[in-house]
Amino acid sequence: MTDKVLETLVIATHNRGKLEEFAALLAPLGIRCTSAGELGLAEPEETESSFVGNARIKAVAASAATGLPVLADDSGITVDGLDGAPGVYTADWATTPNGRDFMQAMTRTWRELEEAGAPEPRLAQFHCTLILRRPDGQEQIFEGVAPGRLVWPPRGELGHGYDPMFIPDGHDRTYAEMAPEEKNAISHRARAFEKLAAALA
Repeated sequence: MTDKVLETLVIATHNRGKLEEFAALLAPLGIRCTSAGELGLAEPEETESSFVGNARIKAVAASAATGLPVLADDSGITVDGLDGAPGVYTADWATTPNGRDFMQAMTRTWRELEEAGAPEPRLAQFHCTLILRRPDGQEQIFEGVAPGRLVWPPRGELGHGYDPMFIPDGHDRTYAEMAPEEKNAISHRARAFEKLAAALA
């Protein structure tokens, strides 16, 4: 894939926070980002049971609608004490009739850990699977994992999703207590992006 082809990349998301995070990570590569949300594309239903499968659904839908190269991700958190849940259903745990509420999702996660009598530390992993899909249908897959532990109550005002209850290994602050550039340097998404950048280079 040439730099010319990648001048503009559609990020297959309707999440503004995720778009900003992607744009910051892609800026050093000289790639301009827009998003499925900004382009008014419909959100496809994620019906697969794997991160790769759901990322591919989003990539194919955005590519078909725009004819542009697309970067799609599916990400989520797996919790050891919940046998890997919520996993690919991370966003579903936050879904309400009025949109996504991750405080609801975090509260449910901690409540179920308490009910299960899960021991401390309550280990968890953030996962990110990226699919870079070309207009001709070719695709590349990149995966990143960030291990850590969960804490309660949530801490920090930055970030999004489960960030306020997740402390990555080797740190004593949650993602939501870290400046975006600090989190972006160590996150699951950053680890997947390292592989993407290496492939593009």
